Amino acid sequence: MSSETAPPLSRTLGRGAIFGFLRPNEWALVFSILVVIAGTAALDRSHAYVNFPKTALQDNARRIAPLGILALGAAVVIISGGIDLSVAAVAALSGTICATLLLAMGGERFDSDEGLPAGVLAAAIGVSIGSGLAIGTLHTWLITVLRLPPFIVTLGSLVGLRSFARALCYYMTGKFKGSASEELPFSDPFFRYINAGDHIWIPVLIMLVIAAGTWVLLNWTVLGRHIYAMGGNEQAARLSGIRTENVKWFVYCFSATCASLAGVFYIAESGAKPSTLAAGYELNAIAAAVVGGCSLQGGVGTVAGTVLGVVFLRAVVDSVARIVRGQSDMYEGIIVGMVVVLAVTFSQLRQIRQSGRQLFPGALGWLAMPGLAVAAGLVVLVSLGVKAAIVTGSFVLVVLVGWKVAEIVRTRKTLE
Repeated sequence: MSSETAPPLSRTLGRGAIFGFLRPNEWALVFSILVVIAGTAALDRSHAYVNFPKTALQDNARRIAPLGILALGAAVVIISGGIDLSVAAVAALSGTICATLLLAMGGERFDSDEGLPAGVLAAAIGVSIGSGLAIGTLHTWLITVLRLPPFIVTLGSLVGLRSFARALCYYMTGKFKGSASEELPFSDPFFRYINAGDHIWIPVLIMLVIAAGTWVLLNWTVLGRHIYAMGGNEQAARLSGIRTENVKWFVYCFSATCASLAGVFYIAESGAKPSTLAAGYELNAIAAAVVGGCSLQGGVGTVAGTVLGVVFLRAVVDSVARIVRGQSDMYEGIIVGMVVVLAVTFSQLRQIRQSGRQLFPGALGWLAMPGLAVAAGLVVLVSLGVKAAIVTGSFVLVVLVGWKVAEIVRTRKTLE
């Protein structure tokens, strides 16, 4: 059996693992999470983590659970060597389907204190999750039969599904509510219950159950081995007898179904607002998976790392919201983008050093360093001011120049 089809257990709990549970980069994530939490507790002027720990924990858990479900689906696709940019749009569409079906079947009991019958709730949630299965199947058909790149297929869904969700909401509210609208806020007792602070453990528990099931799938089943093998080398996996089309169908359906379930939790918080529901969270889901150790080249990644990546990303975003007063949401995209780039960069540093390549080769390297220093300074400028920006930019430039000089010295020693 080739290395591509070897059981992935050695990749997750074997070589490089510490105490038989987490790998070094995952322990680094744990440490980073603790550092971010400690920094937030110290710099937050309201000291919410200290004075109101239960409320802070509930607020973060409410957002970690659906993002974690999205990220787990995205991680399985990435491990298989694919990419799914549509998870947030699928969540928006599935959540809208669930809400509009509740409106259509609920009648006068929709959005009332009496609540909807359990059968109506189960049917609406079941259809919304089933829509994810259908979307995943369509993605697989486009990728495997028409041979379209996964990036193009899911990018089209990213744009199209959210627009379709808005149109669906507009049509269904006009038909069953009397006034057409692209938003459908509602407050059913069931959704209020699962979104309430004291019951936030319900979506968190569901996320952990999905994480545990995904861990078992990837590490203890033949399908899991095939997912890793296809991500490592799809052609070799096909030649070894793996039905790669079936594996692709599973991973894309798994991702879309997870996104559909996350969409149900999102509408529990704010109702069906397709234009903003989970908007931009496809980047957050992919970022969490990448930060957790998933390689965009495929074949590498763990469930534990993905979950830790979700927690780390949420801790960073929450720290920005608590430390930066006023319009803190403007900085969320900057922070997430930087975290993704840095995570991928650090994951490549080891390969670069092992191969003997330079991080800043030739003239291109000299030109890239001032750009990186200016970018770091601009990020600090919009949050901390001019002086801090100058200090940060100068420090980054000095570090990068030092790195470049060290590369030159190492190269000369190797040639000698």
